[in-house]
Amino acid sequence: MAKKKSAKKKKNNKIRYVEAAPRKATVLDGLKSVLPETASGQLLLGVLIGGAVTYVMSDEKLREKIIRQGVQAFGNAAGALAELKEQIADIQAEVMAEQSEEA
Repeated sequence: MAKKKSAKKKKNNKIRYVEAAPRKATVLDGLKSVLPETASGQLLLGVLIGGAVTYVMSDEKLREKIIRQGVQAFGNAAGALAELKEQIADIQAEVMAEQSEEA
């Protein structure tokens, strides 16, 4: 990886270059290799995605299926979160009981 020179600092009327800190990788960095780089490629991708969304939103049965699956997924996630909270509360109670027995 090439070194970046980000800022100039003057010291005793001399300019010295300071290296920039390396950029941390993000979750979306992988998308850069998948997405098109040219304007026409991006336009084509946007048209395809827009067409797919329009088709889904105009088809009543397909839209109902997608919404139903989304509601089910949300319900499952909410149930799993409630179960996790119960398990955490149980573990906290066990730890407090052990601490009170030791004292």
